Amino acid sequence: MNHPMPPETSEAPLAPGQRLPRSERKEFSAEALQEIAAIAAKYPDKLAATLPALHIAQREFGFTSLDAMKAVAKALSIPEGHVFGVASFYTMYQKQPVGKYHLQVCTNISCALSGGAQLLEKVCQRAGVQPGEGPSKDGLWSVEEVECLAACGSGPCLQVNHDIYDEYVDERKLDEIMQACKRGEYREWAK
Repeated sequence: MNHPMPPETSEAPLAPGQRLPRSERKEFSAEALQEIAAIAAKYPDKLAATLPALHIAQREFGFTSLDAMKAVAKALSIPEGHVFGVASFYTMYQKQPVGKYHLQVCTNISCALSGGAQLLEKVCQRAGVQPGEGPSKDGLWSVEEVECLAACGSGPCLQVNHDIYDEYVDERKLDEIMQACKRGEYREWAK
């Protein structure tokens, strides 16, 4: 049985969304609600605003927590189940806290043939954290192995927060990028 806790040790097993990390924030700011309302007004069906509203939630909450998903549903007056389904389908929504700089490395076939696995290993060494472990102890880094960053002709590809580096990223370029992050020259994840 694929259950997080064997039935004999769990009196009340948690539903999938309840196993997600909790965020400190529970509601949107007034500015975020206005931004979501403006986006929703552009569509004949509010469901169409789910993706951009989830991006706003991720920005506001730091990651797409269950509370963030519920806030999106409330802001758009749509079913929570729809928002949860969308958020859990797309890998661009982080379901756990990430570091100030979230490093994503493509290891799909094109990037793998160009050294994607080796780049991922170097990123993990320099960041001091493995994929999916959450933020590093200093809160600066998190690492994720991803399937594709749409740069198949020029990999391996690295994404830092929302900025993509699709020209060959070697050790020198990686060090340059990470040093620039440490100096604060990149947008932080939640800003």
